[in-house]
Amino acid sequence: MFTKNLPIAFAVLLALAAGATPGWAADTARVRGTVAGIEGPMLSVKTREGDTAAIKLTEGWQISGIKAASIGDIKPGDFLGIASVPRADGGDGALEVVIFPAAMKGAGEGSRPWDLQPNSSMTNGTVEEAVSQVDGRVVTLSYHGQQRTIAIPDNVPVVTFAPATEADVKPGAPVFVFAERGADGALAANRVVVGNNGVAPPM
Repeated sequence: MFTKNLPIAFAVLLALAAGATPGWAADTARVRGTVAGIEGPMLSVKTREGDTAAIKLTEGWQISGIKAASIGDIKPGDFLGIASVPRADGGDGALEVVIFPAAMKGAGEGSRPWDLQPNSSMTNGTVEEAVSQVDGRVVTLSYHGQQRTIAIPDNVPVVTFAPATEADVKPGAPVFVFAERGADGALAANRVVVGNNGVAPPM
């Protein structure tokens, strides 16, 4: 097995998970939870739903870590991925924010349904405007000639990328895995996102 410190791999993963690859026709699953165990190429994840998912890690699988960032780090020109839900008072409210590295600007650009919570969506776009408010910040993201304004409360997780190694994928570690489901229902993945800095992957 080969492991690499590839923060960029997570950006690619997020782009795939967001549906950025038109040819991605296989059945897929986003697995969120904590590592129950890892033995050889098999990763067991205790999911947020309470069951255990067995995922085969394919040859050359890669690891990406995350670390906490700040809402104050967000500025015009940044490329973000924001999961959000409609607010009762109108508009959209963020559930989590991922700050992409500059090299990944444009990855998975657009807005589409997401499964973090019911009725949630994922928007990947460039910050056109970031305005402070009493509780957090309001940002306007642009993508494909469209714009979407999303409120980001102070208590919403904001993360960016960090190096990670195979040793970080250990029992109890929080993970996010975008897996392919085979015809027999078995899951396989070539990337694991692990919270190795005291921060669980919020996406």
